[in-house]
Amino acid sequence: MAPKKKAGSSSDAGPAKRKAITMETKLDIIKRSEKGETPTNIGTALGFSRSTVATIIKDKARILDHVKGSAPMKATVITKQRSSILIEMEKLLMLWIEDQNQRRLSISLMLIQEKARCIFQTLKEQKGKDAEKEEFTASKGWFMRFKARANLHNLKVQGEAASADEMAAKAFPGDLAKIIQEGGYLAEQVFNVDETGLFWKRLPSRTDISKEEKTALGHKVGKERLTLLLGGNAAGDFKLKPLLVYLAENPRALKGIWKSILPVIWKSNRKAWVTLAIFEDWFTYHFVPAVERYCAVKGIPFKVLLLLDNAPGHPPTLGDFHPNVKVVYLPPNTTSLLQPMDQGVIASFKAYYLRRTMAQALDRTENQENFNLKDFWRGYNIRDAIKNIANAWNEVKQTNMNGVWKKLCPQFVNDFHGFEETCESVIRTIVQISRRLDLELETDDITELLDSHGEELSSEDLIELEKQMIKEDESIETPEPRHFTTKGLAEAFSLLEQAMARFEAEDPNMERFLKASRGVMDSVRCYREIWEEKRKISFQTDISKYFTKVERPVEPVPSTSTEYPAPATPPDNPDSPAAALTASPPSSPATSQQ
Repeated sequence: MAPKKKAGSSSDAGPAKRKAITMETKLDIIKRSEKGETPTNIGTALGFSRSTVATIIKDKARILDHVKGSAPMKATVITKQRSSILIEMEKLLMLWIEDQNQRRLSISLMLIQEKARCIFQTLKEQKGKDAEKEEFTASKGWFMRFKARANLHNLKVQGEAASADEMAAKAFPGDLAKIIQEGGYLAEQVFNVDETGLFWKRLPSRTDISKEEKTALGHKVGKERLTLLLGGNAAGDFKLKPLLVYLAENPRALKGIWKSILPVIWKSNRKAWVTLAIFEDWFTYHFVPAVERYCAVKGIPFKVLLLLDNAPGHPPTLGDFHPNVKVVYLPPNTTSLLQPMDQGVIASFKAYYLRRTMAQALDRTENQENFNLKDFWRGYNIRDAIKNIANAWNEVKQTNMNGVWKKLCPQFVNDFHGFEETCESVIRTIVQISRRLDLELETDDITELLDSHGEELSSEDLIELEKQMIKEDESIETPEPRHFTTKGLAEAFSLLEQAMARFEAEDPNMERFLKASRGVMDSVRCYREIWEEKRKISFQTDISKYFTKVERPVEPVPSTSTEYPAPATPPDNPDSPAAALTASPPSSPATSQQ
């Protein structure tokens, strides 16, 4: 009779569970194999059998092709190849998300899903019959996979679009008033700047020219788009030179023209956005010198408070860039309520720009034979736009530049009762000009056009912008923003002290060394002040850590046989408490040099 098998023996156990292997692990196995490791060694290192590793290596070509098709690295199986429409849609969706972030607009899961479906439908219509069977629902599961594919780990998605934070907006003016009072800032020394988008070559959608341009072959919506940085001080008597960011560095209309003589600060990148690098360059080489010259002319100290919002292009460490410029950031979601440039200045500027452009068109068509609005619009280029931008900015009056600070800094605002020329009156003038150009437009058409500068990019806009970016060969890398750290400054001063110690050791002329040492210390005093300030902010030092408990030696009992005690003999053991009392503390390199 055969012996009974023990319960729980291997023969009674069910089939071994299949272990899922992610694409990330499969790629690791392939890379190890390409480096010369044997399947046995790879299996031992990663915990797989030799046959499993050999199978993965044999399937190398299919795995690599699948990864190129944007497969999630955490996937465990090779699924059906994703359609080209879906891949293109996700690229455009990423561009839209980046644009929303640049505009400081919050996004929700519902908004992303709706935009994804809209882009997908537009691409599907462009493909025609080849894409009739393509379907896309924008489910939550798709969103989670898209988020992983696009590496959007820090994407903040809210349940619904965030509204302005009225509580923070009420509290911040009081906090800012304290900062201004403590710093002793005048209205002339407090500044604000803000970015805004501008479609510099766009007419109301109801015009025939606008309809023809949208359907014309080769029409590039992206070429019409640029970003401006506008700002000035609370006194209203100093407007900063506009910063203009275009998608091309050398457009044909500016051929042979020096960028330095333009009435704007010219910068470029492929998306026409104000990046960290562009903003840092503007701050260091344009804002600081311009404000310093202004303060010198006014006869006031060169100390400035710069108020900014939390746009992605604003470096969080900008306060470290210059000792005379203090940077204060608005609370999140308060831009529309508090930021001075958003209280009517930018809206007025855009209305002035459109009025000037339409007036130029009227002048050309009335005074030049056989010349109509289409001819004018066809020849209107970025150089013409720059001139109109500069002139429109000059039209913004000092009283308006001062009055928009009323919510944030009422102590700086004079008797302000509203804009001298409202946007409504400018719009009425534009309507009158348009009718002389045989355009049947109403105030609503002009208002819609002015509002479109701040609207999100449509699916068609995203497609054209993506094509333009692909066409551009240049690729501008954004360097890591520089900023001071407590550790970095401490290391720098340590190296400086070592260098000075070396000079002191080798210089036979002590007077020369002392003079040079004083000069070096004076020249780096600004960095030492930054270091000391950062140390105060980063931590509060417990003073007790500088004291070490030392046991006092037992005092000898005076002898009765002699009038004076014998002198104490230094102890033989240097580590004894008595030695600790008699030995002088070692001085640090910094102390010895002083």
